[in-house]
Amino acid sequence: MEKPIIIFGAKGIAHPALEIFNSHDLVVFGFLDEDESLHKKEINNITVLGGPEDDGFLKLIGKKCEAFVAIDDAKYRESLVKMLNEKRKVQPVNALHRMAYISTDAAIGHGNFINAKVTIGAAAEIGNHCILHTNATIEHQARLGDFVQVGAGAVVNSGVTIEDGAFLGSGVTVVAGIKIGKNARIGAGSVVIADVAAKQTVFGNPAKVIEK
Repeated sequence: MEKPIIIFGAKGIAHPALEIFNSHDLVVFGFLDEDESLHKKEINNITVLGGPEDDGFLKLIGKKCEAFVAIDDAKYRESLVKMLNEKRKVQPVNALHRMAYISTDAAIGHGNFINAKVTIGAAAEIGNHCILHTNATIEHQARLGDFVQVGAGAVVNSGVTIEDGAFLGSGVTVVAGIKIGKNARIGAGSVVIADVAAKQTVFGNPAKVIEK
């Protein structure tokens, strides 16, 4: 990757993403964030240039710059990715920490944030635009869809399937072979021993459905 990177978002994972790119000696051109109070301010000497739909900066994407979407909220992240796909015909790049272990037999898509001490095992599949926080473990042959977020210290055991948009809090354990449905939410510290349906929220040890 030779082009400078523009980071969409200046909060949440934006700062650690900047550190990841710096550690690979990659140039970050600047941040774009919808919060106007952050514009022209600096994060570790890198300026928040303007908003994420500023055509003056968007026209650089795909020609002179790459893009990375550093937004925690899955729906907003998805909308920015869609905009970059449609308007600039590009996919965001991955932010892969040097201290992450990724099996040579694992498959990883585009636009993922993979932080320090993350482990991704053999034949595991990571989709696009996922967020894997520090010390998360994705065991062999587990499969994550797109826009999945896995909290710090969570363990996804072998053969688990996690569908698009699911959220796993910090310290979650998902036992082998379990399926977690689309946009499901798993509360921090939960132990998941049974399948979780789409859009369900579960919590506890063992994890049980939380009625809304």
